[in-house]
Amino acid sequence: MKRTVFLVLVVIHFQACDNHRIYEKNYDLADKTWLSDSVLRFDFELVTIEQPTNLFYNIRNSLSYPFQNLYVKYTLTDTLGQVFREELVNHNLFDVKTGKPFGSGIGDVFDHRIKLLSNYRFENPGKYKIYLQHYMRPDTLKEVISVGVRLERVPVED
Repeated sequence: MKRTVFLVLVVIHFQACDNHRIYEKNYDLADKTWLSDSVLRFDFELVTIEQPTNLFYNIRNSLSYPFQNLYVKYTLTDTLGQVFREELVNHNLFDVKTGKPFGSGIGDVFDHRIKLLSNYRFENPGKYKIYLQHYMRPDTLKEVISVGVRLERVPVED
């Protein structure tokens, strides 16, 4: 019991110290399954645009994930709902030769933060949306525990 309380406090501490994060949200997927027609939507608002940002998507998968990689299509829309960025990206979740999982993990669960945009400057403040959809061959993608998006300020170097 004491160990659980300690771990919760450590996690809260590190999340509270994350002063670069502008937005982060993760969806837990039912039955560790991501369906190809399940497009995940994330809404965020930018009040200021002076500082460049990094945009990531987060994946949490189990060791039983049946592939070495993951194809994801992301679509970014502006404050008027117009698509201004769309791309299909591929990321290896496991080493091709050894099968060793990438990312950080405990037990058989691994987390990945995959950069989509680096040092990106949005043109206007306002409300934005990003959509994520998997583009793997099977319609039902098993052993994906959660999917999310993170937007953060690029740290200013002194």
